[in-house]
Amino acid sequence: MEFSSLLAMLFVGAIAGWLSGKIMEGRGFGLVGNIIVGIVGAFLAGTIFPALGFSVGNGMFSSIFFATIGAVILLFVIGLIKKV
Repeated sequence: MEFSSLLAMLFVGAIAGWLSGKIMEGRGFGLVGNIIVGIVGAFLAGTIFPALGFSVGNGMFSSIFFATIGAVILLFVIGLIKKV
């Protein structure tokens, strides 16, 4: 993995984690936690959406969009687990 792709992945993860924290009404985990949630959400979206027949796309905005959806799903699941 190149350094520039690592930086892009961290950037997309940070933006997606921050957006998902805002969408899920303050369920963010701080900067580092949001980056981790965003990266895991991007991985989640990258595996689930193509299996369902959705095209993820190649641009930065589509990456942020789908990573945010994946991070929101992840925060929802974490919220369900925390309640139990």
